[in-house]
Amino acid sequence: MSDKSAEMVEIFSSIQGEGPLVGLRQVFLRFHACNLACIYCDTPGNACPESCAIEATPGRRDFIQAPNPITVERIVALLDRWQGGWPAIHHSISLTGGEPLLQYEILREWLPTLRSRLPIYLETNGMFHHALAGLIDLLDYISMDIKLPSTSGYKELWDAHRQFLDISRRKNVFVKTVISEATEDWEIARTAELIAAVDGNIPLILQPITLQNGGVGISPLRALELQEIAAGFLSQVRVIPQTHRFLGQL
Repeated sequence: MSDKSAEMVEIFSSIQGEGPLVGLRQVFLRFHACNLACIYCDTPGNACPESCAIEATPGRRDFIQAPNPITVERIVALLDRWQGGWPAIHHSISLTGGEPLLQYEILREWLPTLRSRLPIYLETNGMFHHALAGLIDLLDYISMDIKLPSTSGYKELWDAHRQFLDISRRKNVFVKTVISEATEDWEIARTAELIAAVDGNIPLILQPITLQNGGVGISPLRALELQEIAAGFLSQVRVIPQTHRFLGQL
């Protein structure tokens, strides 16, 4: 196994709350640090935690604190215990964060071992295409964000997103973008055009922004209007909120 270890925030079992795999059970490996600070982010901050919260029993929230950094041996021991005691409940391993691709060197060594246990699902902000190119053969699913200026606060990420998606098409990929009442028509049109230029069959998930009170920050009519714009370019456009938030799941 790898001798590399990683600064991690938490390891736990829950349902996937976003995108077309919504409702499936996953093991979540949440890595520390992100290169962006989006306005809507539900895991803000780049301060490295002294310890990682590790769920002892899948889904039971009986967390223990383990000193950082975490070794892959510790993760594999947990996975093997969960697989033995609770067989077949997990669909895949979700690499999340933060931005997991910041841990490229670690993932390059870890993923062959982790993937021998469960398929690998990458949640990413869709920026680091060079890192993705080096890991693509070790991934099974890619949940890629396209950051809209109206909701993320970032304006010039389109070229990076296009290069990232062009590599991602080799795997089971979908694009997710967060929408709000402030989202403009041109943002969705440009997003859909970008995807269609790579492959018009790649699914686009319009994700209504989740407010602090648990509600969504876009009206039902506006969400449908934005879906109609994207559907003019793409074969699969869905509106799916963050279901784990209103279900009280992690």
